[in-house]
Amino acid sequence: MLYLVPTPIGNLEDITYRAVRTLRDVDLIACEDPSTSGVLLDHYDIDTPTTRYHDHNEREKTPELITRMRAGHDVAVISDAGAPGISDPGFYLTRACWQEE
Repeated sequence: MLYLVPTPIGNLEDITYRAVRTLRDVDLIACEDPSTSGVLLDHYDIDTPTTRYHDHNEREKTPELITRMRAGHDVAVISDAGAPGISDPGFYLTRACWQEE
């Protein structure tokens, strides 16, 4: 299952309980920059593994993430700030999942 999880644009506390729970419960978090996302994840004591997923590796990473989800793993996509899926790699993975259906 793919989860598109919006992240705060400034104040780390501008996030929903559901988003925090999702980030804790998934098997993997695909993020643009683990060091940037790590600030948010550390703030909420989220120790879910992360993988880099950005415009420069989306062609290689997308099939890998699709394979993980086919195997039953839950993957969350987050951007450095805001909602993933518009002008960031979340768009590519969302489209690939839609094409899989």
